[in-house]
Amino acid sequence: MGTLRAEVEAHFRGLRDRIVAGLEELETSGKRFRRTSWQRPGGGGGEMSELRGELFEKGGCNFSAVSGDRYPGVPEGRAAPEDAALGVEPPLPEEVAGKPFFATGVSLVIHPRNPFVPVVHLNVRYLEVGDLCWFGGGTDLTPCRPFEEDTAHFHGVLKGACGDDRYARFSRWAKEYFFIPHRQSERGKGGVFFDYLRGEAAWPFVRAVGDAFLPAYAPLVERRRDTPFTEEDRAAQLRWRGRYVEFNLIYDRGTLFGLKSGGNVEAIFMSLPPLVSW
Repeated sequence: MGTLRAEVEAHFRGLRDRIVAGLEELETSGKRFRRTSWQRPGGGGGEMSELRGELFEKGGCNFSAVSGDRYPGVPEGRAAPEDAALGVEPPLPEEVAGKPFFATGVSLVIHPRNPFVPVVHLNVRYLEVGDLCWFGGGTDLTPCRPFEEDTAHFHGVLKGACGDDRYARFSRWAKEYFFIPHRQSERGKGGVFFDYLRGEAAWPFVRAVGDAFLPAYAPLVERRRDTPFTEEDRAAQLRWRGRYVEFNLIYDRGTLFGLKSGGNVEAIFMSLPPLVSW
C-alpha cells in the first residue's frame, strides 16, 4: 500500500493546486487563496487554503495527510446489495477498531456572495486502516436559487466522469447522504457520493471525480456571477445557509472524522459560511 499511498497523496496535493488556481482565475477581486500549514500532534498535518473575495465571499480548499495509532470511532455506512459489484465494501468494526490509520484528502467548500451563484462542495479521500485501504468522497451542488440548466450541466459532467452504472448508484447515494432528516429535505440539488471503494482498482475513478470539479462548476459561476440581486435575495440566502451549517455540524462524516482524529479545527470548520441567519 505504500506505493499507492505516495501516489494518492501527491496527486491530491496537485489537485488542490489546480482547483485553487482555477478558482483564483474566476475571482473578480484579484485576491488569492491564503495558505496556512498545520501539524497534527499525533502525526501528519495539512495546509488550509482560504479565500475571502468579492465573488467568493468565503472559499476553502484544504489538503491533509494525517496518521495515528488508533483509528477514531466514526459511523460506518452499510452497502446496498448492488454495491459489491461497484467495489463498495464497508469494513467490519473488528477489522478497524484500535488499528493504526493513515488518511489523506482534499476538501473544498465555496460560498459565493451572489445568491444566484451556487454553493459547491467537493471531497476526495483515501484511508488505510490496519491492512485495509479504501476511497471515499463526493461532490454536490447546493444553490440558494436553483436553475434547471445549471443542475443538468453539473450532473452531466459528473455522469461523464463516473460512467452510467456508478453515476446511477452514487447520485442516488448523494440524495440519501446529503439529506437533512430533521427538515425532511435534501440540502441541495445533489451530485455524487461514495465510500468504502476498496483498493487500487478504484483509484482511476476517484481521480476522474476530482478532475471533473472545475469543468462541472466553473461554467455555472461564469453564467451567474453578474446576475443582479436584491436585499431580499441576500436575506433569503443567509437564512438558507443555516441548513448548510446544520448538516455539516450534525451529520457530515468528514467533520466527524476530522474532530475525532484530532485534526485542525479551523480547517475542519472551513466549510461553514462567513455569514448566516436563522
